[in-house]
Amino acid sequence: MGEKFEIATVKYTKAPNRKVARQLLHKIAKRPISFVPRKVDKPLILYGAGNLGKMAKEYFEKLGIPFLFVVDANPDLHRQDPFWAGVDILGIHDVPIKQRESALLAICVVTAPYSKVTAPLKEQGWLDIVPFYDIAEAYRDKHPLSNGWHSGLLTGEDIIGIESVLSRWEDNISRAHHLQFLAWRSLRKEWFFDDAPVTTHDRFFIPLVLSILHNHEVFVDIGAHHGEVIIRFLNAVKNEYKEIYAIEPDSENTTQFHNFMKEYMSKDSEKIHLLTCALGSDTNGKSFYHGLDYVSQFSELGQTGIDVKCLDELLIPTTFIKIHVEGWECGVISGGLETLINNRPILTVTSYHNRNGLWCLPAQIMTCLDNYAYYFRLHSWHGTGGVIYAIPRERICQKDELDKII
Repeated sequence: MGEKFEIATVKYTKAPNRKVARQLLHKIAKRPISFVPRKVDKPLILYGAGNLGKMAKEYFEKLGIPFLFVVDANPDLHRQDPFWAGVDILGIHDVPIKQRESALLAICVVTAPYSKVTAPLKEQGWLDIVPFYDIAEAYRDKHPLSNGWHSGLLTGEDIIGIESVLSRWEDNISRAHHLQFLAWRSLRKEWFFDDAPVTTHDRFFIPLVLSILHNHEVFVDIGAHHGEVIIRFLNAVKNEYKEIYAIEPDSENTTQFHNFMKEYMSKDSEKIHLLTCALGSDTNGKSFYHGLDYVSQFSELGQTGIDVKCLDELLIPTTFIKIHVEGWECGVISGGLETLINNRPILTVTSYHNRNGLWCLPAQIMTCLDNYAYYFRLHSWHGTGGVIYAIPRERICQKDELDKII
């Protein structure tokens, strides 16, 4: 039998300043917990039929782990989705009480706090509830998905590194979100700050980024998937831009990219470029796990080798870079230092796929980019959705000067 997953919540009124953030960090560091990834040891039911639920379905099918059905708060919304053909989607009240008591319920929702999702479920008699990503962590020897990692005890080096990063964030919201991230990853505690809400709608395009975009951006989307972020970029700049470079190594994703972006690529074929390579700091062939949709990545479990290029060798005069490469962000940055230093782009980087996100990744960015303003924002829950924003101060100043004129 697996251990039941219980989570504590901690609420704060104000986002912390540097001094308070340091105190809260040491509070986290003094309270390690024992974390055990959860294997499926009883009948499995999924909760949530949205994007993460779909990924969970494909994940368990790839591992050969059956699940009984899906539960969703709005089952009618998903029953007509062809993706779920052949799968029963039940409402919260449709599950017999005996199944609520005997099954393992995997929470496949990260757009709301875990505690708020699970509270009504517990009231309705569900006894064994666990985040999907904590189940996935138990099968890392078979599948590379890694979003359920746990930091373990923070070392002295970790504490020094985190203190430095906390002190360099531009605002208290960044410090609050960083501490929320640390509390989940270290303690599996859910922290709330009243004046630092987690926003789920603006990942990569927070208000500050939107406010400084111009009509001659050269946008580089590293880990472009099917082009969803590019569509959001096009909307943000009202289709006025200089060039777009989409970098996506997974062959299935590139096929979907062409289908998804067909209208834009036919209209602006000279301005939108798809590069089917992987980026890193080491250009030797590496094993790559294809066919995992969002989760395709470098992995020893990968089926094939893949050529890797450095961002620097692509010679792209970029003004805005987004990096989302499933935990390999440090390598992309190391292979693109000349590009970053010479072009001084807006940089947005996911930071939640492995332990580097505690402090190594933001510290790397802060070290190589001078005279930037650094922000950290969470855009989902369960310790996921963390994005580092590095904004050239001259672009912020240009906006401020323009605002004065207007």
